[in-house]
Amino acid sequence: MLTILGFAMIATFLVLIMMKKLSPIAALVLIPALFCVFAGQGGQLGDYVIEGVGKLAPTAAMLMFAIVYFGLMIDVGLFDPVVRGILRFCKADPLRVVVGTAVLAAVVSLDGDGSTTFMITVSAMYPLYKRLGLSLVVMTGVAATANGVMNTLPWGGPTARAATALKVDAADIFVPMIPALAVGLVFVLVLAYVLGLRERRRVGALVLPDGQPAADAPQDPALQGLDPHRPTLRPRLYWFNAALTLALLTAMIMELLPIPVLFLLGAALALTVNFPRMDDQKARLAAHADNVLNVAGMVFAAAVFTGVLSGTGMVKHMADWLVSAVPEGMGPHMALVTGVLSLPLTYFMSNDGFYFGVLPVLAEAGAAHGVSPLEIARASLAGQALHMSSPLVPAVYVLVGMAKVEFGDHTRFTVKWAALTSLVVLGAGILFGTV
Repeated sequence: MLTILGFAMIATFLVLIMMKKLSPIAALVLIPALFCVFAGQGGQLGDYVIEGVGKLAPTAAMLMFAIVYFGLMIDVGLFDPVVRGILRFCKADPLRVVVGTAVLAAVVSLDGDGSTTFMITVSAMYPLYKRLGLSLVVMTGVAATANGVMNTLPWGGPTARAATALKVDAADIFVPMIPALAVGLVFVLVLAYVLGLRERRRVGALVLPDGQPAADAPQDPALQGLDPHRPTLRPRLYWFNAALTLALLTAMIMELLPIPVLFLLGAALALTVNFPRMDDQKARLAAHADNVLNVAGMVFAAAVFTGVLSGTGMVKHMADWLVSAVPEGMGPHMALVTGVLSLPLTYFMSNDGFYFGVLPVLAEAGAAHGVSPLEIARASLAGQALHMSSPLVPAVYVLVGMAKVEFGDHTRFTVKWAALTSLVVLGAGILFGTV
């Protein structure tokens, strides 16, 4: 019963947001509350929600202060050279713009944090997409898929979770998977090329010298982020801001402090040094308040969804049903089974739920047929390209919020390409013999 209710709840949520019958926040709150009552556990709804909020509160805090920090860095001009470099490469050609989106998202993903990747990528590319009339879901889809492949870095989360859950070394999981992940990244670039070619045919190419926008291009307030004369620029503090950002990312990778604490300290320091006047500080915080409120609200709404899924036992019953549905004859091929299951399971579950709840069960089943836990762990990384567009991933709300894209539109466009990318990674892993 709980298995059926769990799948029905997820299906109802996806259908309603893709049909735009409910906003994501409303759907994340109302649908699980309703299904909690259907499960006969309405009296425990408050406990489930509080537990979900408690688990996601650090993530919400991290996103709030990360948005403030990187918003300030964009205001003061830290990323202007990156934007100018991309503009020179893209030269207002839709094909180059889409490929440049994939490259930028992949490079910035080296910091291991999806939310910062999306903030930087959207801030750099959004003006070009708006100016050229390109599809914004192409931008969000390409960025999310590229980040999903790069999210498998040992400090990105999934690899560390798999290593912890199966008690193996993270390097032994990740290093042999590098060729397969490289193939996945190449596939994302090919996908970006194809989508860019489609956009070029749709809107036409406008090649401009030095990537400068056309004089008659449509104006939009959002394009002011590239204004080289905006009053918030702090050129004399450029190297301070660059050093602060590098130190922040290094401390994050080395786990010197919890990530929310790092961004809290970084945002406070950046705000104080760059804008010492109280009025200027208030103005900068107000400028980024919309993004902060939207993302934090979405995270806490997602806490209702995840809290009900976990608290009622739906997610456990769903996982057990999927594992039990694997035919006995597939035992020797449990690595392949794990890779295939990682697509829907990491989309409908949090990484914690999958890696700590489901993966040990799959590894145990594989061990009974002589399949190494390392193979199971490597195969489990295949679904990450799809996972990054899951409604349970807070960073995706940063992406669609800053890009002003409906979550349902992003889901409808991205899921098929992200699932295909995940299958390419899995196929490459099998081809190279690492899975």
